[in-house]
Amino acid sequence: MTLPVAGGTPQSTESETSVRPFLKWVGGKRQLLRQLRPFVPPTFERYIEPFVGSGAMFFDLYARGVAGSHPAILGDTNADLIGTYAAIADHVEAVIRALQQLAIGHVEGGQNHYYDVRDNRFNPQRRKLDIQRTDGPVRYPATLAAMFLYLNRTGFNGLYRLNACGDFNVPAGRYTNPRICDTGNLRAVSSALRSRGVELHHGTVEATVAQCASGDFVYLDPPYAPLSTTANFTSYTAERFSEFDQRRLQEIVIDLVQRGCFVVLSNSTAPLITALYGKDSSASRAGLRTYRFPARRAINSDPAGRGTVEEYVITNVRGR
Repeated sequence: MTLPVAGGTPQSTESETSVRPFLKWVGGKRQLLRQLRPFVPPTFERYIEPFVGSGAMFFDLYARGVAGSHPAILGDTNADLIGTYAAIADHVEAVIRALQQLAIGHVEGGQNHYYDVRDNRFNPQRRKLDIQRTDGPVRYPATLAAMFLYLNRTGFNGLYRLNACGDFNVPAGRYTNPRICDTGNLRAVSSALRSRGVELHHGTVEATVAQCASGDFVYLDPPYAPLSTTANFTSYTAERFSEFDQRRLQEIVIDLVQRGCFVVLSNSTAPLITALYGKDSSASRAGLRTYRFPARRAINSDPAGRGTVEEYVITNVRGR
């Protein structure tokens, strides 16, 4: 469901132009922005991002003055994520106040405070909201958004993971002095999300791109196909992103190209993705091309698997 953000102020101040992602997010694209920028079309109608995650691409476009003049739809199946985005957009000062109190509690209580917030406050409040429903906009209280931010900034590697019951169960991270409340950036994020034409959408990728038309720019950053059985970090909602989902996504991407959209897709270089988008595939025949770029892997259960790996950028946009 689409949730327009309240207000609508143009980008104008220095704090707005220095906006950056406010979450640590597995697979976040901040480190690959330099490689992605050449594939941003010089002109486009709307910007649509169905797997918004940390929003690195959107915030980069906004900071560089590209997104401010275009309507944007930012979507995700993760209700906690979209709810937090909406709370920051509409109630940033209340989020900041609650987050500052949580930061004080963390200084005093450390990991004990983390588990108290996770188990005795955050998860029980989420259950009352029935947060995974998809039949309406996500109305996330500022206090709950602050807890989501706190757990993200102090949990293990910024991981988002739910157990079989749908409860958040990421363990505490081992940080000496985590930056929990970045007040200036949260206000800048709020301003970016309140730009004219920005909409937040909680729903499937199919629903988010349903109205895409010729000239729209669609950036897709799905949970990656795992390179190995120990590298599967796709459980960022209660449901996994399976091989079936990857194949369905390829069909969606081809359909977007055929509608006349500019499409950029990020993914791993797993054999499945090579088969779906490589030479002689239906995606290649539709006009999509694959490009490999080095990226730093931050999470792997095997330390030997951490470090630099190659990732795909798959697109019908001619790079500049």
